[in-house]
Amino acid sequence: MPLRTPSSRPAAAAGSALALVAVLGWTAGCAGGGADRSAASGAPSFNAAALMQASPSTSPGDHEVSFVVNGTTTYGTLHIPQGPANARMPAALLLPGSGPTDRNGNQPPRLMPDTLSDLAQLMGDDGIMTLRYDKYATGRTGLGSYANDPGGLDLNAFVQQATVAYQFLAAQPGADPDKLLIAGHSEGALMALEVDQDPKPAPAPAGLALLEPQGMRLLDLVTLQLEQQVDAAVSAGQLDPTQAATVKTAVTGGVAAIRAGRPADTTGMPDPIAAVFQDLNSDLKFTRTDDEVNPADLAAKVRSATKVMVTCGTADTQVPCSSTGPLVDALKTAGTGGPGLVTLQDVTHLLQPAGSPATTNTLAPAAQQAIHTFDQLWK
Repeated sequence: MPLRTPSSRPAAAAGSALALVAVLGWTAGCAGGGADRSAASGAPSFNAAALMQASPSTSPGDHEVSFVVNGTTTYGTLHIPQGPANARMPAALLLPGSGPTDRNGNQPPRLMPDTLSDLAQLMGDDGIMTLRYDKYATGRTGLGSYANDPGGLDLNAFVQQATVAYQFLAAQPGADPDKLLIAGHSEGALMALEVDQDPKPAPAPAGLALLEPQGMRLLDLVTLQLEQQVDAAVSAGQLDPTQAATVKTAVTGGVAAIRAGRPADTTGMPDPIAAVFQDLNSDLKFTRTDDEVNPADLAAKVRSATKVMVTCGTADTQVPCSSTGPLVDALKTAGTGGPGLVTLQDVTHLLQPAGSPATTNTLAPAAQQAIHTFDQLWK
């Protein structure tokens, strides 16, 4: 049964559940809207003066920067576009999808689409400063303070890291405090919603670009992806309906076990399905805290003055357009401004043209146009 197999990654790369099924995934949210900053790991450490010392440059170009989050030095790239000297400019935090996805949107050496580095260049051409960083278990940051306890990484750790990154960006001398933005790809979009809930001491984001966002609870989306693959196998004559029903029952049982606090029993599961749940089991703490999130609950709490764009690629098999409805409806209920939902014809989850290999590092024209439309709001 040729189901899409999960990505190969060490168990230490926590916070990667959707990358098990999709090409690139997410990094999560928290139940009820907004991560609990009072969790055992404590509030994220932030000192504006200390952060500013890490990045004193205001000259155009890419600058290697760093900031400390709960004892872990996080490394990133601050891109400053050309512009008038001493002028304030819009500034956007770029958040990656799940799995070992680094600051550039890559999972070396297997997946190198450069999604975030391309996005940084595109937004820079429109006069927007950007910050992207290596989250836990990726790039130069690595596991940091979790090196001896990778299983201790949970949702809250990643939310805190993203929150401090946003504060670091807001503290840059060239950043316009009235035009702070967050652009999140895939699970990074869910992280954008999390940071939006409590960005203090930085001002709240003026705009959110939710690019191919997770619109469902984590394990609901895993279930949707797996069931779609099973249905495709039936259509191709690779499974009969009875076999398909057995596989779907196994998926339902695995999800129920994890939600009950137990590892999923993979005995008797087809190998590709078993591999997905084995990976979920290996990051059980993160998986469960991620799955507690309903993205629509977060979206419903976005401030009404916020301008939001949600993209939906018609060739996105990881986050199909049919899954974004509750998220979009919640944003409307919150009274957020446009552009709202933007449908990208024949665009994949990686914002590439349909049929592109994962090594393609060019954003689809329709995706580029959507980004330009969002950027023009801040001129």
